[in-house]
Amino acid sequence: MLDFSLFLVPVEKKEYSESQLGKKVTFSAASTAEIERNSLCLVHVKEFRNHSTSYQESLEFREHLYTLYSQTSWKSKIYDLGDLNPGERIEDTYFALQTLVSELVKISCIPVVVGGSIDLVQAVFVGLEISEQLINVCAVDERLNLGQPETPISSRGYLSGLLMRRPCYLFNHATVGVQPNRNDPQELALYDKLYFDQCKLGTFNSDFRLAEPHLRNADIVVMNMDSVKASERQVQQGNPNGFTVEQFCRIAKYAGVSDKLSCFGIFNALPNPSYDAALVAHTLWYFMEGVEERKGDFPIGSKKEYLRFSVLMENEFKELVFYKSNKTDRWWMEVPYPPTEFTKFERHHLVPCNKTDYENAMNNELPDLWWRTYQKLG
Repeated sequence: MLDFSLFLVPVEKKEYSESQLGKKVTFSAASTAEIERNSLCLVHVKEFRNHSTSYQESLEFREHLYTLYSQTSWKSKIYDLGDLNPGERIEDTYFALQTLVSELVKISCIPVVVGGSIDLVQAVFVGLEISEQLINVCAVDERLNLGQPETPISSRGYLSGLLMRRPCYLFNHATVGVQPNRNDPQELALYDKLYFDQCKLGTFNSDFRLAEPHLRNADIVVMNMDSVKASERQVQQGNPNGFTVEQFCRIAKYAGVSDKLSCFGIFNALPNPSYDAALVAHTLWYFMEGVEERKGDFPIGSKKEYLRFSVLMENEFKELVFYKSNKTDRWWMEVPYPPTEFTKFERHHLVPCNKTDYENAMNNELPDLWWRTYQKLG
C-alpha cells in the first residue's frame, strides 16, 4: 500500500454537471488501498529540469478535461491522484514516479501520466519493471530520442538509458511520426540495427492504419506534444511539420483500445499557451474512450477464438502463420522463438499486423515486422 501524501498534492474537486467527466472522477483516494482494480489513475508530473526550457507553471488541462462530457456507456473507474511536484533532485522525481507506477500496476490499474518532459518515460518504464517481463514501448514522436550512453538522460535522449539498464527489460521500441530531417542519420542507422520499428510521418499520412500494429504491440505508449505541428498548437516556434490535432487524438484512441497497454503518458506540453492544455484534455478523452472499447483480444483472449491462416513461403522460413480475431477483424502473425526461452518471450511471439502483411506473405514477401521480431527473438 502506497500513501499518496508522500509524493502527491491532491486536486481540489469542483462542481460539475451530471454528464460531465469531472462528475465521474474520484479525487479523494489517499492510498492504493482505496483504489479499485482495473481503474485509470491520472497524475500530473510538473518536472521540466531535463527539458531545454524549464517551466514553473502548472498545465491547467483539468479545467478543459473535466468539463468534457463522458459517454453513458463508460464503466471504468477514474481517479485523479493529483500533482507530483518536482523533488529536490530530479532523481527524486524519477523515484517518486516509478514507485507510483509500480504500485498502480500491481493492482492492475493503468497509470495515465501527464508531464513534464519526456525523459520521465525512464521512470514510467522502471516502474513497469515490477512485472519482470520484457517490455515494448511505442513513442509518438518526431524524434527517436536515442541519446548517447555516456550522456545524462534528457528530453532529447532517454532511450539509451533504457538500453543500458541491467537486467534490460526493453524488448522493442517503436516510434510513430518519425521525421528523418529532424534526426541524426547515425541515430536512424543505429535504431535500425537494433531492429526497432518506426512509422514515418509520411507513411502515417498515406495510411494511418499502418501505425495501429505498433500501438497494439506496446505495453507503454508515450505521446510527445512536440510531434504536433506548431500551427496546430498555435505557437510561434516549434515543429513546422507534424501531426494534426485530429491525428493526435486518433492515435490516443488506438492506444486505449489495445488490450496490451499498461501505461500511457503525454509529455512536453507547455504551460503556456493554454491551447496545449485543451489539446492534452481532448487527447486524454479519446484515450479513455479507447479503453472503454477494448474487446479482450490478445494477450487477454485465447487463440482458439481466432481464425488461423497458414501461408507457405518459398524461402527458408517455409511457413508463416497468421491469426485473425473473430471479435475485431484485427490481425496477428506468429513468430517462432527458442523453446528454452518460452516464458521470457511468450508475450511477444504474436505480433500485431495488418491484413496487408498477410496479403504480402501470400505473394512470398516476408513482412518487415515479422523479420525484426524474429531477429530479436533469435
